[in-house]
Amino acid sequence: MTNYQKEQFLLEEQFVKRLLIDYGIREVTTQKQAKNETREFEFPVPSFSKQRLKYYTEHSNPSYNVKDLPRLRIACFKSGYVRKQNGADRAYQLNPTYTQNQRYVWMRQGEFTESSELYTQEYTTKARALITSPLVRLNYMLNYYLKNYANEKY
Repeated sequence: MTNYQKEQFLLEEQFVKRLLIDYGIREVTTQKQAKNETREFEFPVPSFSKQRLKYYTEHSNPSYNVKDLPRLRIACFKSGYVRKQNGADRAYQLNPTYTQNQRYVWMRQGEFTESSELYTQEYTTKARALITSPLVRLNYMLNYYLKNYANEKY
């Protein structure tokens, strides 16, 4: 490990400690995740969206407590993705999106001759921007939490 890598690792660890002290965000990374350089965090808020939480509190049994609901979990992956790990049947990507143009070149089936015409089709699609720096991923995760969950009263 180079000096730069050691310095970055120490900065990450300090950032994670500040998450716990300042915001009550706990790291819940398993050994397998740590081996794959994935970090998962549990936040002190329910994983439900604002609309679902409002419905839940209005229509549920009064003996239920909001604090008993599953907590929000967000993971930062080595691949550059930040994902919300609960609340759906699959992980929900949080990375910023951008539009991109994609082109496909194709021929009609059965026209495989030298004079076959090629067709080009262009689409505008959405893509996710990868966050390559581990420290920037942690910061992005914190900003997502502060923007979407931190000001809610539970």
